Amino acid sequence: MGQRQAKPNPAAGHARATTPTPTPTPTRQEQRSGPETEGRRGRGAAAEAMDTFFLSHGSPTLSIDDTIPARQFFKSWLPAGGGGAEPPRAILVVSGHWETATPTVNVIRGNNDTIHDFYGFPKPMYQLKYPAPGAPDVAMKTKQLLEQNGFGPVKEDHSRGLDHGAWVPLMLMYPEANVPVCQLSLQAGRDGAYHYELGKALAPLRGDGVLILGSGSATHNLRRMGPDGTPVPRWAAEFDGWMQEALLGGRHDDVKRCEEKAPHGRVAHPSPDHLYPLHVALGAAGEAAKAELIHHSWTNATLSYASYRFTTAADS
Repeated sequence: MGQRQAKPNPAAGHARATTPTPTPTPTRQEQRSGPETEGRRGRGAAAEAMDTFFLSHGSPTLSIDDTIPARQFFKSWLPAGGGGAEPPRAILVVSGHWETATPTVNVIRGNNDTIHDFYGFPKPMYQLKYPAPGAPDVAMKTKQLLEQNGFGPVKEDHSRGLDHGAWVPLMLMYPEANVPVCQLSLQAGRDGAYHYELGKALAPLRGDGVLILGSGSATHNLRRMGPDGTPVPRWAAEFDGWMQEALLGGRHDDVKRCEEKAPHGRVAHPSPDHLYPLHVALGAAGEAAKAELIHHSWTNATLSYASYRFTTAADS
């Protein structure tokens, strides 16, 4: 299907990506952030596997706008050890902005190009570059793992760079752009359970020092966004709260079917592309993974930046 671009209004705009056969509640405006706590999974010991993460990247203006609360969360990532005590060996990003008919990895030998896949934003945003080196070895290992688990054939793309679902958060998290990065596409015609199982197939990468990041949005209805400072509408708050409770409660089967099980699922996500990165990251952490809410804030009234860490219970 290839990459698709959404056509949002300029104030909010940013682009859009069946199981396989083989205590007091913190305020919703800003809950505690994981990188403000200790990073628990680094590369210090070979036996330790990396945690996986779902990050809500929100609007592309995250790249330049210091008034967005989540921007400080992403900027704190490296100094606070959000992904571990040391930078990962490489990063695999599953973004809501790359959809294909079958799984595809970008195999880049050299530096990644920066894709400005959004409309109607300030000119300086189109001049931003994030030339992180490619991670062809990780891309090929990703392909191998998926094909071994019945997700093949997996295609290779030797020219596609990083979409803004990858480079916008990464330029804040790893600003020196010195960690190799590759991407894996989504399949919009499949369901959450499919992407959860796809994530499970990727679990061995965690033991290789590869940080698996799902980059999407906890809520993603561009047509219902509003001015900052206005109250979060009921549909957004209830979906976001349900997802938090389901993840923290370990209800993975419910999460796989959240579009049907959660209140206002089809309103919060008219298209599932920004949900599926969550399923991949959760699946990669395993059946007994424990979820932790590491950041929570809102912009544009309806856009939740809820982000989660997934830790395999055996690693705890």
